[in-house]
Amino acid sequence: MVSQATFERWVGEAIGSLPAFFTERIQNVAFVVEDEPSPEVLEEHPQDLLGLYQGVPLPERSVWQDLPPMPDVITLYQKNIESICRNQAEVKRQIALTVMHELGHYFGLSEEEMDAVETRWAEDEPA
Repeated sequence: MVSQATFERWVGEAIGSLPAFFTERIQNVAFVVEDEPSPEVLEEHPQDLLGLYQGVPLPERSVWQDLPPMPDVITLYQKNIESICRNQAEVKRQIALTVMHELGHYFGLSEEEMDAVETRWAEDEPA
């Protein structure tokens, strides 16, 4: 649907549009775009996975951990995101939603808590 460069630019725009309250607290996180999940990822996650947070959520970190820490990684799966969208506007919206969802895991929110946040966000969003 779009080039990887365009998709990556939209990921950057989604990150840049987050409130300062969040961006000021994001440290040592790499955002990566891949076409689709690897076979290893699919062993533990569903085929239609849109994004994946890999790291230690902030609430679980300890001052006793070795420094410097490896970066946390948030991966967005371009083909999976595009497969559920009808047009480029939907792709951009889904990128923003996926970035927010995976950052929720970085901040320590569970799937259930993220579902509630996403439902609230969808209700507040203009049609």
